[in-house]
Amino acid sequence: MSLDLSIPALRARYLDGSLTPLQLVETLHEHMLQEDDKLDRHIWIRHLTLEEMRAHAVRLQERDPATLPLYGIPFAIKDNIDLAGIPTTAACPDYAYTPQVNATVVQRLMDAGAIPVGKTNLDQFATGLVGVRSPYGACSNSINPDYISGGSSAGSAVSVALGLASFSLGTDTAGSGRVPAMLNNLVGLKPTCGRIPATGVVPACRTLDAVSVFALTAGDAATVLAAAQGEDPLDAYSRTLAGHGFNFGVAKSFRFGVPRAEDLQFHGNPDGPAQFALAVAHLTALGGTAVEVDLRPFRAVATLLYEGPWVAERYQAIRAFIEASPNSLHPVTRAITEKGIQISAPDTFAALYKLKALQQQTRPVWDAIDCLVTPTASTAYTIAAVEADPIRLNSNLGHYTNFVNLLDLSAVAVPTGFMTEAMDQMPWGVTLVAPAGQDVPLLSLAARLHARTVPNVGATSHAPHRLTSATPDTSAFPSGQVCVAVCGAHLSGLPLNWQLTQRGARLIQSTHSAPCYKFFALPGGPPYRPGMLRVADGGAAIELEVWELPAREFGSFVAGIPAPLGIGTIELADGSLVQGFVCEALATQAANDISHLGGWRAYLRSIG
Repeated sequence: MSLDLSIPALRARYLDGSLTPLQLVETLHEHMLQEDDKLDRHIWIRHLTLEEMRAHAVRLQERDPATLPLYGIPFAIKDNIDLAGIPTTAACPDYAYTPQVNATVVQRLMDAGAIPVGKTNLDQFATGLVGVRSPYGACSNSINPDYISGGSSAGSAVSVALGLASFSLGTDTAGSGRVPAMLNNLVGLKPTCGRIPATGVVPACRTLDAVSVFALTAGDAATVLAAAQGEDPLDAYSRTLAGHGFNFGVAKSFRFGVPRAEDLQFHGNPDGPAQFALAVAHLTALGGTAVEVDLRPFRAVATLLYEGPWVAERYQAIRAFIEASPNSLHPVTRAITEKGIQISAPDTFAALYKLKALQQQTRPVWDAIDCLVTPTASTAYTIAAVEADPIRLNSNLGHYTNFVNLLDLSAVAVPTGFMTEAMDQMPWGVTLVAPAGQDVPLLSLAARLHARTVPNVGATSHAPHRLTSATPDTSAFPSGQVCVAVCGAHLSGLPLNWQLTQRGARLIQSTHSAPCYKFFALPGGPPYRPGMLRVADGGAAIELEVWELPAREFGSFVAGIPAPLGIGTIELADGSLVQGFVCEALATQAANDISHLGGWRAYLRSIG
């Protein structure tokens, strides 16, 4: 199908009138039937009928496309997430129920204009990273049907990769929103746990589950996140997050962690080392500085997920059902889940103590880096290989993913290349990981990395990440930061710069003011200080640095500024406005006019 389903492309066509939601769903439905006839990839547990999709499209007929951020955007839903009137099975037919209301996330997306197109196949009860543990069939890969799609959000990833939906919802406890993204050449957002509510989602591990997003681009994922995020009173684990702070994803320089060579594991994949090294080289070219990280404590956390009490939590999630109808479960799912019966309360507390110690051990890593980069998965497996060795190969796929939710981290999987013929040219990608709340900086960096790597998205020939801005729209995500322009002793390397850096400030840019300021060396000191005064005539452009610091620190910073200086609005050379240092006019009468020097550093040089 030639239709570009990226959100900006569809919005442009809706706005210019060349496409309507009704036309879109008719085209999508035809494409779904063609895909079903061509090769049964076991994508869907139930895709919607044309009449059902039309009903969702009709509700948009009286709405202005410009007023809804997801107007007419088709999306698929993992079948452990409720869509009203459509059975939720969690890939277990005997478990199925028909919800009367939508999951909170589904309702929010529909309120934003999105159109559901179907419920997708998954590893039963979201237990697995392979996509083959389903009575509805093994979901095959969108690029090479001999390979696994990745799980547990298997059909969700494949539906987007094949152009059957613009984005899809998955869930991610151990990597289910990231591994399928890599194996199907997509962006996979594993947001901060609780950022998207889980009301109406069948739990796997309720304390760790995150609703995830598969998208063609990081920008599309950000648009979906903006519509879906926010606390829900019905979900005790949902939360409203503070601003993300400094957006390292758009900065000219940033620091990213890389595992030590001895910590890298590719499980026999001959292409893994070169592919990972290439991704690191791309990040370096974007301005990143690689910092070596000891991955061992992170891996120690990962082993807790399937060796600790969180297996018991999986059992608790479906306890009534598994005790009443154990033979209804897939054999592998049952074998994994029933291990939870053996875990005692003392075992649980021992694991919680160990996790707390490992959290403390890993926390200082983030003082040295903005994000961590790892392979998303070490390798790719065929369906036949996984069916022959289901537990070990599934464990291999979670090598770099299992620690993320236990450490309350956010993550974005991003495509970075394709492997060689030795690996049947399967997709490759890395995951960018950062502390809770850093979803937006991760998406910003993922967009830049994606734009310089693979030429197309999913299994399509489209390259929307190259045709649109590489930077996601962050306007829906307050940073919690304040920008301040400095012109004197607070400049980098000068005596008062510490007042910024000790508050966590980061340098954004070195620039000049608009040419409408007089610049004075004020009497007194040390430290010696300049004063900027806006004038109607005879002004000059003054050298500035723009720093960004947390808003919670801004008040204490301003409180330490002595008269006659203060904070006002400064016009920069590009016409933008920012808070910055200004001076009372009265104080300049006894000051030395140094405007002709153009900046404080030039003045300091002039006086030796």
